[in-house]
Amino acid sequence: SIMIISVLLVVTMLPYLIIPASVQVGIVNGTEAKPHSRPYMVSIQRNKKHICGGFLVSEQFVMTAAHFTISLGEKLAVVVGAHDYTHGSGCMGVKFYHIHPGYEPKSLLNDIMLLQLCGKVKKSKTVNWISIPKKDKDIKAKVKCSVAGWGKKNNSDTASAKLMEVDVTIIDKKKCQKYWEKDYSTSRMVCAGGRGGFCQGDSGGPLVCNNVAVGVISFNEKNNCDSPNRPNVYTKISKFLKWINAILEGVK
Repeated sequence: SIMIISVLLVVTMLPYLIIPASVQVGIVNGTEAKPHSRPYMVSIQRNKKHICGGFLVSEQFVMTAAHFTISLGEKLAVVVGAHDYTHGSGCMGVKFYHIHPGYEPKSLLNDIMLLQLCGKVKKSKTVNWISIPKKDKDIKAKVKCSVAGWGKKNNSDTASAKLMEVDVTIIDKKKCQKYWEKDYSTSRMVCAGGRGGFCQGDSGGPLVCNNVAVGVISFNEKNNCDSPNRPNVYTKISKFLKWINAILEGVK
């Protein structure tokens, strides 16, 4: 079951990001990505330490999970164009945190956030944004997709400095609901499984099908990245297009 720690904006907790164990979600059973083959990937960092993933959806916006709630006055940096996250091509500050207004920390419903960067990224071989769906539709079961991140490679491992990736397969939404019961929303979430998956440090990264980002890494089985009995869960991007487009268009 998902254990969620409620987020308290307490001054003494400023150095810490309060993230529940089950969603501090590296890539398990994956392989190192070809350097810069995923130019949309970003490492979200605090004090030069990688805390979660994210991905560029425009020249000024990064999409990630909402469960990285930031404490008051805390500054996160977004590293773009990285393969080894300690050597990115550029580090950007965050101007605004757009957390989905319906985000629920307990159930992880609407677990999606847009980070508005202080500047615009320049498109290059190592930096580019990824397409998101144009309209809301279900992702068919058995479709082969992939996930990538700098997170842990298994439960006990340390995080990977180099970007790892793994193929996953979309699972039928009714099956997902059987596995996760009330924790799963068939309209707002999508789940995937396979030989590999995500782990601590990958949260916020994209689920990519046919070069389109369709999901945001959200949660998995608590303390069991290696051989989970239940499939990994992602926020389904297409359900949030109205909100996403309103924010993206609001800064043009």
